[in-house]
Parts: sequence; C-alpha cells; structure tokens
Amino acid sequence: MSSLFSSLVCGLALVTCALSAAGARAPERPNLIYILCDDLGYGDVAYLNPQGKIPTPHIDRVGREGMVFTDAHSSSAVCTPSRYSLLTGRYNWRSRMKHGVLNGYSPRLIEPGRATVASFLRENGYATACFGKWHLGLNWTQNDGTAPGSSANPKKVDYTRPIEGGPTAVGFDTFFGISASLDMAPYIFIENDRATEIPTVEKEWFRKGPAGLNFEAIDVIPVVTAKAVEYIGARAPAAKQGQPFFLYLPLTSPHTPILPTAEWKGKSGLNAYADFVMQTDAVVGQVLAALDRHGLAENTLVIVTSDNGCSPSANYAELLARQHNPSHTFRGTKSDIWEGGHRVPYLVRWPARVKAGSISHQLTGLQDLFATCADMLGQTLPDTMAEDSVSQYPAFAGRTEQPLRDSLVHSAIFGALSLRSEQWKLIFAADSGGWSDPKPGSAAAALLPRVQLYDLSQDIGESRNLAAEHPEVVARLTQKMERIIADGRSTPGRPQPNTGDVTLYSTRTGQPAKTPPAQTAP
Repeated sequence: MSSLFSSLVCGLALVTCALSAAGARAPERPNLIYILCDDLGYGDVAYLNPQGKIPTPHIDRVGREGMVFTDAHSSSAVCTPSRYSLLTGRYNWRSRMKHGVLNGYSPRLIEPGRATVASFLRENGYATACFGKWHLGLNWTQNDGTAPGSSANPKKVDYTRPIEGGPTAVGFDTFFGISASLDMAPYIFIENDRATEIPTVEKEWFRKGPAGLNFEAIDVIPVVTAKAVEYIGARAPAAKQGQPFFLYLPLTSPHTPILPTAEWKGKSGLNAYADFVMQTDAVVGQVLAALDRHGLAENTLVIVTSDNGCSPSANYAELLARQHNPSHTFRGTKSDIWEGGHRVPYLVRWPARVKAGSISHQLTGLQDLFATCADMLGQTLPDTMAEDSVSQYPAFAGRTEQPLRDSLVHSAIFGALSLRSEQWKLIFAADSGGWSDPKPGSAAAALLPRVQLYDLSQDIGESRNLAAEHPEVVARLTQKMERIIADGRSTPGRPQPNTGDVTLYSTRTGQPAKTPPAQTAP
C-alpha cells in the first residue's frame, strides 16, 4: 500500500511539474453576463465620476465588488460598429461598414461563417441568450421574391416568415428583443427568428415606421429586463451543475427616445436623460439581485459597459448647467473620434477571481471579450477568429502590471480613424470625425492640420495638437497603422483579408490625404 501511495505521489508530482513548466492552468468556466448600455457616458457613472450628479448605486456596486478599467474603449463612437467588434473580436472598419450605422431593415452585418463570442462559447458548452437591442442587421424575407440579405423594403416585408441572419444564426440559443435602435422601425418585438406580431399601424419615436399595435417603446426596458431575470432563474440549476451560461443584455437605454417609466420620471432632479440613466442602473440592480437570489454571484463574471459615449441628444447644455458632464473630463461626445466618443465605463465583477475594489489602467477595447473568453477557457483561437482581440484575463486576476495591448484603433461615425499607442493618440483627420465642431467637411476643419496628435498622459482633454512638434511620432504611428490595416489583424498570426478597401484618411468628404501627415502639419 505504501509503495502504491508513493508511486501515485511521484506520478502526481511529475504531472504537476510538467504543467508548471508549460505554464498551464486549469480553465475557468464562470457564467458570463455582459450588460451593454446604449449611449451611457463615462461621466454618467457615479463611481467613475465623483463630480457627477446622477446616482448609480448598482453600477457602483459592480465597481466596489470588482474591478474598474479606466482606459476602456468601444471600437467605434456609434453603436452598430461597436456591437460588431464586441461580438466578433474584429475591428468594425474591416467589415463592409466603413461609416454610419444600420437601420432596422438593413441586412446582416456579421459575415456568414464568421465566429462570434456566442458561437465560440456555445461550442464550449455554454447556453447562450441575447435580450435587447440587436442592431447588427437582419435578413428579412420580402413578399416580392427578393432574396433575404438585401436591404429590405418595409412595405414589402413578410413578417410571417422566419428572419434569417439574426442572433440565433450567429451563436445565440435564445433571442428576444428589437431589430435596431429604439427610434428605428420596425417597432415590434422579435423572438428568436420570428416577429411576435405583425405591424398593422404606424408609430413614431423620432422616426415613423411600421409598428405592432401592442408595441410601446417605453415598455422595452422592463420587458427585456424581465426576460433576463427569468433566464437567470431558469439556468440556475444547470449552472450549479457545471453547465454555464452567457447572457448578453444589450439595453436600449439611455439612448433616444428618452422614455423613463413613471417609477423613474423626475427621480434625478436633473432631466429625463438622467432619470433614464437611473432606470438603466436599476436594471443592473435587478440582474445582480437575481444572481444573489439563485446563489450564482460567486462564479458569475458580470461586465457593465457602453457601446459609445453619451449622445448630444441627452440635452448636454442642460446637464452641464447643472454641473453634470456625461463625458467627464474627455473631449467630444458620441460620434466623435475624441475620447468622449469612445472612452466608456467598463466595470467587471467576478467574486471568485476579481479582487473587490481593484482598478486597472490597462488599455482595452470591447473587442477584447472574445480573446478574454478563449484565454479563460484555456483555448487557442485560430488565425481566422478575433483578429483584433487581446485577452484581458490576466488583468481580471491581477496577475500582470505589464501592458496587455500595445495599441488600439478607434473610429468615428463618418469613418475617421485614430491610433492609440502608449500615451500617444494620432487622429487621421483634422476634425471631430463626428457631430461636434469642427465637423468633417466644414470650412473650419479645412483650416486645420491634416492630423491630430495628443499626449494623453499630459492632455486628456485633447486640447493641444502636437503633430508639428513630433513629426517622428506621427511617422512611426502612421506606419504602424498602415501595417495594422494591411495585415487584416492587429494581433500575432497569419494576415487576413479586410472586407473591402480601408482608407486611412477617410472622412465624410471621402478625400484621402495627398501628402504624408508629417508634411501637412504646420
């Protein structure tokens, strides 16, 4: 018996040494809940902005009980492209969408055959569900024989037919929500691949379009929240038996139309947008309460973030007059290439692994979710997946202080790009890239240097363009960006094709720079 015991001990020791030598570790399989707010500004979260005036106790709780990333970014300053990157781990400007957003009748954006976080997790034993705003295109069937996948004519859509190319076609077992933004028709709920009712009337929330008789925009947040809470309860028994779930909860708030329910109307004392932020925060609270109630909190990774910065539609002037800045200390708003357009709140809670009250200054983007999940599960991704995703798993566990990323690319609504590398940010445009002044193509923008270079370690407000003073930095970052574009990836691996040509200096005017940026700086 003693000899057998000794042999087992020696055998285990050899295995342990071999695993240690290979740097191996046991994979993690937590439940994952990803709450994506819509147009929530960095400065709207009280935990991130002590000067803010909107109470957000539940989002704050995620920060207190987990980790806050101070340098997190959506890949784009608007919603559709950011959602593409989040789910695919690929920069949005590599897709067919080079600028703008989709509408409720646009065809599917995620390329057929392309893996998503949802499909990857499902292949690794996860149940997957999405409740809320999709906004990545759907292939509607028309009654004129037009093949699904074309841009649909709202008057010819056959709402009785299955909808192709949606969430259930890219890895989600379950979907309940709306096709695009809450101010975009069709105004109906979709369950899996079917409309829940046929549009028989027209309704309008900023945009007029086909609507279901029973659909009201103000009901969307309560309905999808209830679906999410119900799902957590339904999956709890299996989750406790080692069958985890991925719940993607892309909210429609606090995006326009700004429609807080009666319970929240007037609660902030600021304006309707602030009320809507408080209602959005309460959704987070309901999700956390469901995890507590079902005993799932300890091994559930909860991420709360936003698809871009706060929109000017939040009535910025009124909020600023009341000493609340949704963009915090950052320049610009939703749509812009400046930090206010794409620097977003990013809070992570996972009691089993993430130290409470911790802070990470790692540079990260929403597209990093894919590689993070793969790393967490001990999987190596092939070269054709998640070409721009970098694992943040080591940061979650507090196991590294070294930079996990050496660069990050941002994009604006009209196609402007910028490259962040260390403290430097090089913008390949003279203007805001979005709705703020100076606008792309404006007379004011025409008088400005062709590129903008900022040292964010000294100038987080992007107020002083250093391109003329540091032409060597402009040249180095330009070469780096050109390589990122040409390689079709920004991570190690075989080069991959972009979907269509990528123009480095594209803006709404569509005119490329005629000379290198370093020569155009004054």
